[in-house]
Amino acid sequence: MKYTSFLFFWILLYACHSTAPQDVDKSASLPVSDLLGSELATIHCGKCHQYVDPGMLPKSSWEKDVLPAMAFRLGIYKGEHQPDSLFDKGLGGDMVRQANIYPEQPVLSRADWEKIIDFYVSNAPDTIMPPKVNDVLNTNLSLFRYKVPKQIQPPALTTMVKILPHQQSLVYSEGRPQFSNLNILNSDLELTNNLKFKTTPIDFRNQSDTLYITTIGKSVFPHDAPDGDIQKVFKQSGGEVYNGTRIMIPDLHRPVDIVYCDLNNDGLEDVLACEYGNNIGRLAYYENKGGDSYQTHILSPIAGAISTVVKDVDGDGLLDVVALMAQGDESIVYYKNMGDSKFTAKPLMRFSPLNGSQYIEMEDFNGDGLDDILYVCGDNADKTPILKPYHGVYIFLNTGDFNFVQGYFYPLNGAYKAMARDYDEDGDMDIAAISFFPDYVSQAHQSFVYLENQGQMDFDSYTFPQSTDGRWMVMDAGDIDGDGDIDLALGSFVFFQAMGDTTGLGQKWMRNGPAVVVLENTTKP
Repeated sequence: MKYTSFLFFWILLYACHSTAPQDVDKSASLPVSDLLGSELATIHCGKCHQYVDPGMLPKSSWEKDVLPAMAFRLGIYKGEHQPDSLFDKGLGGDMVRQANIYPEQPVLSRADWEKIIDFYVSNAPDTIMPPKVNDVLNTNLSLFRYKVPKQIQPPALTTMVKILPHQQSLVYSEGRPQFSNLNILNSDLELTNNLKFKTTPIDFRNQSDTLYITTIGKSVFPHDAPDGDIQKVFKQSGGEVYNGTRIMIPDLHRPVDIVYCDLNNDGLEDVLACEYGNNIGRLAYYENKGGDSYQTHILSPIAGAISTVVKDVDGDGLLDVVALMAQGDESIVYYKNMGDSKFTAKPLMRFSPLNGSQYIEMEDFNGDGLDDILYVCGDNADKTPILKPYHGVYIFLNTGDFNFVQGYFYPLNGAYKAMARDYDEDGDMDIAAISFFPDYVSQAHQSFVYLENQGQMDFDSYTFPQSTDGRWMVMDAGDIDGDGDIDLALGSFVFFQAMGDTTGLGQKWMRNGPAVVVLENTTKP
């Protein structure tokens, strides 16, 4: 769920101002190397993420957006100090300063930096290859019946949707400015409960009369303050309403994905948290010590953890972690559980920072008994909001010994999430996918795509006629009506109407777009 960095363009780092003196350039006094621009780019850019070829972006994007922001990461500024606008106000900004995310001292000379700029600008194309256009989607998705709740309070600001199969209900949250709503609907999509929070819920879990709510913090937008938490919400003194709250795990760095699991086999349920953050974040395991007390273990100390799979990958009886990292150094990493709350990291795949990695699952797609990786990339709201031909839904096939090769790719502009299930109950894995940044001008219906597995890594693509009713950012799968087949729930997030929107969709969403919809599976009567 990388609303993790969606809408980031409104705080572009290069559009900053400084009150520092403008006539001091520390980088000018550093020695100049005899390296070429391409060599310098490989060295300095490759320190933080996979090297990016100039051909992956048009010249204008390198000049106006990417390179100015990259300069800050190398300590190169117009004045003597970092612009104050690089830092949030308060604790989050202080933590970024202390972490030296934007070095106060330059790491290379101005002349060497100019070589890097010239390398990218000289070798970048004026335009990049347009994304591959898929065949016209079949809009007759008869497998699902479209259902909308009666209650609509536009604009939709949905940050979480979750199907509760055992309760035959649906939960979704709304990150509104004054307070956040947590709404509980029955299988007929009628409102049965509403809770309000000061911060925005992004994960929900219930056990008996206790709710476990993870909140992302005071803002869903990129920030570095550790103001997220996991709360226990309960009914006090045998009451009928949820009127008690206790913070279980405080000070989370903008969490976006939570897994409850016993990672040390002690019979107590631990918590694995993707604390995406912005400049600062981490992948953390909170060991349950009993009595609502937790000990923190850091698996990765960097920002960008966005999606995890927890399972015993190597069959040794201990749960391992496979994590997707975004926000710069995009990669999939296997954390082998060594016991005694210790993990060793093994990188499986590394991606371009332009991918906008969003989500992973592990399923056996080709029936060889090995778990393959379903990978989704398409966050397109950072510094380069242009259509990219490498965004979409991938399947990486497991060839054994932790090696993976690409076996399938479905181009999907702005892909945000894909969930593999046997939706039509024919014995193989189908895929339901949503896009938060589709090509709304020419391929608007690709905001939702259903990929029906035909075998041999061949999928037929469908959508439903109302797929443009909302801007789908979150999705869940589960049996909401208790009939034994798997339904889908989609949640829409519409923060504002985009300038220059010629499709009319933005105005439609702001006026009467639903917060959530359900695609009811019709496989079983």
